[in-house]
Amino acid sequence: MTDAQETAADTSLRTTGGAPPDDGVTGVSADGAPIPLLEPRDGIPPVVADDAALAEVVAAFAAGSGPVAVDAERASGYRYGQRAYLVQLRREGAGTALIDPVAVSGLSALGDALADTEWVLHAATQDLPCLREIGMRPSRLFDTELAGRLAGFPRVGLGAMVEGVLGYVLEKGHSAVDWSTRPLPEPWLRYAALDVELLVDLRDALEKELDRQGKLDWAHQEFDAIASAPPAPPRKDPWRRTSGMHKVRRRRQMAVVRELWETRDRIAQRRDVSPGKVLTDTAIVEAALALPPNAQALGALPGFGHRVGRRQLEQWQAAVDRAKALPDSALPQPGQPVTGPPPPRAWADKDPVAAARLSAARAAVSALADELTMPQENLITPDTVRRVCWEPPADSSPEAVAAALATHGARPWQIEQVTPLLVTALKATAGTD
Repeated sequence: MTDAQETAADTSLRTTGGAPPDDGVTGVSADGAPIPLLEPRDGIPPVVADDAALAEVVAAFAAGSGPVAVDAERASGYRYGQRAYLVQLRREGAGTALIDPVAVSGLSALGDALADTEWVLHAATQDLPCLREIGMRPSRLFDTELAGRLAGFPRVGLGAMVEGVLGYVLEKGHSAVDWSTRPLPEPWLRYAALDVELLVDLRDALEKELDRQGKLDWAHQEFDAIASAPPAPPRKDPWRRTSGMHKVRRRRQMAVVRELWETRDRIAQRRDVSPGKVLTDTAIVEAALALPPNAQALGALPGFGHRVGRRQLEQWQAAVDRAKALPDSALPQPGQPVTGPPPPRAWADKDPVAAARLSAARAAVSALADELTMPQENLITPDTVRRVCWEPPADSSPEAVAAALATHGARPWQIEQVTPLLVTALKATAGTD
C-alpha cells in the first residue's frame, strides 16, 4: 500500500467540513461507505449579477479568515475562447459566493481584496488564465490536484480526491454543460457550489499528508512557480494542430488547411461559438486532401453535407480557392521550426551517444519517481531531461548539471533530487563518445 493509499484509508484525516450539521459527523457512513454530498451546508447562494451585490461579496470575503477556495466554469465546446462564465468562492466567515463575471464590471476589486490570501484551486493552470482575464491573480496558491500527484494518489480528479481523502461523493454530472446559459439552472448552481464546499478541507488534509511524506516544501515550490508564471504566449501557427493534420502531406494542401482554419476562426470569434460548431477539423482535412474545384464538389465531401447551405459552401470554397491561387513562395513549409532537441526516436541515428545518455537518464528518473511515489513528469519534465541529455554541460560536475537544470526552469527541489541521477548518466556514457 502506498503512502497516499494509507492516507485515503486513514479516516482520522477525513474532516467534517462537508457534513451539513457541525456535529462531528465524518464523511463515512457506519458501514464505511462514502457519503453523497447533495447540498451545500449553507444552501445555494444567489448568483451575484450586479456591482452592488459584488461589493458586498468583496467586503465579506475581505473580512473572512483562512484560505479561499476558488473555481471557475467555462463554456468549452460551446463558446469561442476560454472565458469564465461563473466564479465560485468559499472562505471561512464569508460562506460561498457564486458570481456571474459577465454581468459585473470586473472582479479586480475582489482579486485585490484577496491578494494576500492563499487561494485553493484544483488543477490551477486550467482556471488561472480565465481568472486573470477578469482581474483575479493570486500571489499564493495551493493546488489540490498537483498536491495529490506529488503525494502519490493514483486518481487526482476532484471527485476522486474528495472521496478518497474526505469520504464524500461529489456529483459531477454538470462538468461539461454550457455555462454561458442564462439563467443557470438550479442543479448546475448546486453542483458549482459543491465544487468549492470541501476544497479547503481537502487542502488541509493534503498538507498534512505532504508534510508526513517530507514533500510539503516541494509542493510549495511548485505552487509558487504556478502563481508567478507569466501567461503562455500565443501558439505559433495554431492551424497546424488541426486534428488529422498528419494526413496532409503536400504544401498546397497545407495551405488549404491554413485558409479554412483561419476563416473558421474569424467566423467563430464573430459569432462567439466554438470553432468546431462552425466547421469540424475532419471537414477541413477532407477539403485539403480533395482540393475540390467548386462548391458542388466540396458539398459532396464529409463534413459538408446537406445541413451546409449554398452560401456557406461558397464561403468555404472561396477559402479553398484562395489557397489554390497562392504562389509557391507563399505556401507553408512542412513541419514546424524545431527549437529544441529532435524527437527521441531519431536520436539513435543522429547522435548515438546522446541516445545512450537519454536512455540512462530516463531509467534513473523512472526508478526515483517510483521510489518517491509520484509521476515522472512531476519529478522533472521529460523535455528538461531531453534538453540536458542532447546538449549536456561541458563538464559533468554536479554544479554544472544543476545550473543546466535551473536554466530549463527546474525548481530547487527537483534539482536536488535529479542532479545526482543525471551526473551518473552523463559520466556513464562519456566513454562511449
